[in-house]
Formats: sequence, C-alpha cells, structure tokens
Amino acid sequence: MLGLRPAELAVYETLVDSYQLGVTELCLATELAERAVRAALRSLTDLGFVHHVNGLHTAVAPDVALATYFLRREDDLRRDRLLAGELQVRYERAAGLRAPADLVEVVHGAEAISQRVDQVMRTARHEVRFVDKPPYAKPPSSLHPVEEELLQRGVRFRGIYERQALELHDLRADLEAGLALGEEARVVALAPTKMILADAHLGLIPLHSTETVLESAVIVHRSALLDSLGALFARMWEDAVPLALPGEPTSNEMSIDDARLLALLATGLPDRSIAKQLGLSYRTFQRRLHRLMDELGAQTRFQAGLRAA
Repeated sequence: MLGLRPAELAVYETLVDSYQLGVTELCLATELAERAVRAALRSLTDLGFVHHVNGLHTAVAPDVALATYFLRREDDLRRDRLLAGELQVRYERAAGLRAPADLVEVVHGAEAISQRVDQVMRTARHEVRFVDKPPYAKPPSSLHPVEEELLQRGVRFRGIYERQALELHDLRADLEAGLALGEEARVVALAPTKMILADAHLGLIPLHSTETVLESAVIVHRSALLDSLGALFARMWEDAVPLALPGEPTSNEMSIDDARLLALLATGLPDRSIAKQLGLSYRTFQRRLHRLMDELGAQTRFQAGLRAA
C-alpha cells in the first residue's frame, strides 16, 4: 500500500493512531524487532512521513505527507516515461541494424507460447490485430485477461475468426464479453494462418502445429515479413463478414437469443454448431429458425442472416 514496505506501513499507522511514540513503545505496539522499527523510521523520515523531536517520533499529517509523496512519485513516473521513450528509440535504431536471423525468434511448447502471446499483446499501445483459428496453446474458454485489460485502457482490438474457431469459443464469456468492451470482430470461412500483431512492431505466428496442439511459434520483429503479415490481415479484414453479437436487445421486437441466432447465421456457421453455441437441441433450433425466417420474409437461412445483418 502506498509503495511502503509492511514494516514502514505498520509503524506509520501506529504513529497516526498514537500521535507520538518512542522506539520502545513502537516495538511493543507493532510487535516488530527494534532493528526493523529503526530502519522503518529512517525510511519514513526520508519520505516525509515522520518527524523526530526530542527522542520521540511523530506522524506527519497524512494529507500533507501523502500530497508530497504523490507529487514525488508523479515526477519519478514522468522521468521513467521519458526514459522509456528514449530507450524505445534506441531499440528501434538498433533493430534496423540487426542481422536477418535476429528478426525472428522461435518459441517451443504451449506454455512458453502462451506467455509470449501475453508479452506481445502487452507491447501494444494503439492496436492489436489477430487472426483466430485452431489449434490453441490454451483453450479459449473465456475472454483473454490481457485483452480485457488493454481494451479497458483504450487499445483497439480487431479480430478475424475462422468459422471453425467460433465453435470453440464460449459465446457469452468470451466472444460477447470482448465485443461488449469494444473488440471489432469479423469471420472468414478459412484463414491461412493464425497471428497476433501488436501495432506495427511485433507479431507472432505459428511455426509448427498438429490438428490439436500448437508446438512452436515465431516472434517476428519489425521487418518486411511483419509488414507482409499486416498486409495479409488488411486484405482478410476487407473480405470478412462482421460479427455483431448482441449484448442486450436492440429493439423490443427481437429477443437476445433470436439476435444471437441470426448473428451466428450470418457468419455461415453450420446449424448444429449454432444450436450448440446457443444451448439448444437441433430440433428446437430448427423451429426457432423457421419462425424467424417467416418473420423476416426470408426464403433461405443465408437470406435470413443477411437481412438480420
């Protein structure tokens, strides 16, 4: 709390409650050893939290101590941000001199790949673009915590899902959760590869995988290869079908479940897969679909999906 060590916080809280104490009294009140209490007092005095007068120690009023402390931390943060910017410029300058072999990095094993996915996404400051298709390093049972964090910070997310991938994601806990936070999603029948692109400086693509296991991946640094992956994503994005799952009813005439059904229908997902995502039996799904087709005046399921979109 407040960036203080546990012993420092315990001593300061005790002084706040008691106003003025000596070292012996602080040891008894905090149940800390004398060495730990004296070290905490020195640190608190340097930070401006404690005064030392006539052998006794007094807490500085929290509004005064904390105001000064926060201003100091803000100054440190500004300096750190300037240093980070300078280091990034130096890194990019050095990256331009790298040998071709240094522009890619191979990662082996599902656990290592999963960790690097997190790291790649966290480097994004403006946008993350991704193509989602099986197999996965970790099953996509819920919205990725890093995506949730970055979306809440204002980082743009654009995702292209291969149709088969929609069958493996949880509709509400993953897909709708991301869309509700601002993710932009589209669907393609088949994607040539899965990928993650962080801004225009870092990417990750599979190197070797089986039908069920992602065995190795490649981290791609800024290069012509990374530019090509960005161009591939842009072309796929233009050709993909928007995925617009409802987080809440868009009108009084259509329920959330009906809107979900029609949104999935527009992606071309097979009927049985849609029924599974909605938690319906195939027969119940067919009845609901035919009712919606009649209401929309559609002759085919594809036409119903288009009219809904």
